[in-house]
Amino acid sequence: MQTHTDTQHTDGHGPLTGRIALVAGATRGAGRALAVELGRAGATVYVTGRTTRASVSEVGRSTETIEETAELVTAAGGVGIAVPTDHLDEDRVRALVGRIDREQGRLDILVNDLWGGEHLLSGSVFGKKSWETPLADGLRILELGVRSHVITAALALPLLIRSDAPLHVEVTDGTAVSNRRYRENLYYDLAKSAPIRIAFGLGEELAEYGGTAVAVTPGFLRSEQMLSHFGVTEANWRDALAQEPTFGIAESPHYLGRAVAALAGDPDRAARWNGKSTSSAELAKTYGVRDVDGSRPDAWAYFEDVVYGGGSGSPDDYR
Repeated sequence: MQTHTDTQHTDGHGPLTGRIALVAGATRGAGRALAVELGRAGATVYVTGRTTRASVSEVGRSTETIEETAELVTAAGGVGIAVPTDHLDEDRVRALVGRIDREQGRLDILVNDLWGGEHLLSGSVFGKKSWETPLADGLRILELGVRSHVITAALALPLLIRSDAPLHVEVTDGTAVSNRRYRENLYYDLAKSAPIRIAFGLGEELAEYGGTAVAVTPGFLRSEQMLSHFGVTEANWRDALAQEPTFGIAESPHYLGRAVAALAGDPDRAARWNGKSTSSAELAKTYGVRDVDGSRPDAWAYFEDVVYGGGSGSPDDYR
């Protein structure tokens, strides 16, 4: 069992050295951190997204690019390769997979972290019934959160199964347990529940290849977008608690990245995780991982026990 993935691996001998990974949706947030931590463990990581130094996606943030992500992967000790890709464009995804095939001959780790729909939530989705939600916005959420995942899996899995231990990771919001609760709007609920079923189904299909498919979720994520929303930085993020007290349970994107890198280095991962849904906190507990501040936050337990359950605990009690 691999533990303590916060250790620097810059000598070319990390536990994932020689492994080839694709992080689809690595521009920012969890995707960027997943790519960096896989690189820190030694992997060669192809990072994709729609925002580059020359072009900005509909998310509208030019401050994070896939080129920067690739540079961070390399700086961490891996090899980062940026490939601009719209994962709703089948031809672009085929070209991406073809490039990995030509350059590497196989794929060992596929991380489906595709999303980019945050800009649709507060204005168009949350607080509205499904029939009150603009249909175009609802369908776009399903394209970004479901269709992109299916396209990428369908076109990349033939390359993934060449690996001696294929790993497919679906990134979503919420575990199978937490998502039994309605996620505020039908479109968002569908978009964040579908990856859990994708991992379950692919777990069945990958089993004969010795593969693992797992759905993972961060907790309350201190992404670049969320920090900007509260007008804080990673250095002073606790200042946001005056606006949103539950932000006290927030975790950095690297918490999930470290946890998934540990999972990827686990030779027994198929027996432990195939077809399952898990969280950064559960993986961290299993593999001895901690967040960048040394804590081990469990946001989903906090929300279940305190926010929804009426318990008396504070966020610090769940760190």
